Amino acid sequence: MFDLSIVFSSVLNGLTMGAVYTLIALGLTLIYGVLHIINFAHGASLMVALYGVYFLKEKLGIDPYLALPIVVPMMFVFGYFLQKVIINHASHGKDENILLVTLGISIVLENLALLFFSSDTRSIETSYTLTTVAVGPAMIALPKLLSCIGALVVSLVLIVLMKTTDLGRAIRAVAKEKAGARLMGIDVEHVYAMCFGIGLACLGAAACFLLPAFYVNPTVGSGFVLVAFTIVVLGGMGSFLGACVGGLLVGVIESVGGLFLGDSLGQVGIFVIFILVLLIRPQGLFGLKS
Repeated sequence: MFDLSIVFSSVLNGLTMGAVYTLIALGLTLIYGVLHIINFAHGASLMVALYGVYFLKEKLGIDPYLALPIVVPMMFVFGYFLQKVIINHASHGKDENILLVTLGISIVLENLALLFFSSDTRSIETSYTLTTVAVGPAMIALPKLLSCIGALVVSLVLIVLMKTTDLGRAIRAVAKEKAGARLMGIDVEHVYAMCFGIGLACLGAAACFLLPAFYVNPTVGSGFVLVAFTIVVLGGMGSFLGACVGGLLVGVIESVGGLFLGDSLGQVGIFVIFILVLLIRPQGLFGLKS
């Protein structure tokens, strides 16, 4: 039996990672909720953002958290460009083509990273990398605590943007009824590009929160996007609330599973819960029946 303080520490670590998972999954949920397609380039885009944060620190000495005002707008522009210039024109309006285009973009980005940066795994050192703080009976790394708080704040900002702004209302209108939104004068193609931009901006923020305690290589996004897909389906396709709850739940399950089963088997619990939810409630925890 594990001491309760050890279990508490594991749950706390799971919540810190789960908050970052939530941010990554929210970007994926936003893109799916409006375009109704899965963005296979989501993981590769996270990798691009991580390299951006890495080189800002290594070449210019910019702290990852201070890189937020640089990386987030850059990823927004990158996402807007991908949708407006590449995906929109290459897909010819067909959902199946969009899937293939995003898959192709993912392959291109990963191979470009291999070409320019090799397969080496890189990480950064900061003055606070090894700093820990006490939270109740547990000790937690300061970068993980800061990433948790930052990811939750950005997630809240995104939800508020969706609920209270004209852009948010336009996005929800397009997601609900594209033809009706177009008749009301909403520029649907612009909304599509904005959603892609915001989705990738979430990845830019996630990269800034991740890198002080994580690493980057050309394939690092694959593991995150697999978990993000699981969270999106687990919470309910297109549900922001589902992505938030699912992300935190998956983080805790992964951490506690690693405590009892070992790090290499920590994610087994995620997919067990995932399969059970699909068997009992196929639309996900907060999804609506079609």
